[in-house]
Amino acid sequence: MDDDDRVFKALADRTRRLLLDRLFERDGRTLTELEADMEMTRFGVMKHLRVLENAGLIVTRRSGREKLHFLNPVPIRLIHDRWIDKYTAGPASLLANIKHALEDDS
Repeated sequence: MDDDDRVFKALADRTRRLLLDRLFERDGRTLTELEADMEMTRFGVMKHLRVLENAGLIVTRRSGREKLHFLNPVPIRLIHDRWIDKYTAGPASLLANIKHALEDDS
C-alpha cells in the first residue's frame, strides 16, 4: 500500500475525519481529550489514531506521561495537489460552477 492509499483509507472514515477536525481546532491534544465526546471506547479511538499516524496525518510527541497528538497537513496537501487541484481547473471547474448556480436557483 503506497502513501496515497494510506491517506485515502484514513480519510474514508468519518470518525478519523472528526479526529482530524478536532486537531485542526486545537493541536497537541491527549487521547483523553480526543476521546471525551466520542461515542466509542478509548481503545476504539486509539485504533483510529493509529491509522491516522500510519498515514502520516498525525504525529505524536511524549510530554511526561502524556502522549500529545498533532495534525500533519502535508499528506492532505499532497493529495490535493495530485488529485484535486488538476480537476478544479478548466472545464471541470466551469461545470461545478454551473451545478452550484443551478442548485442555488432551486
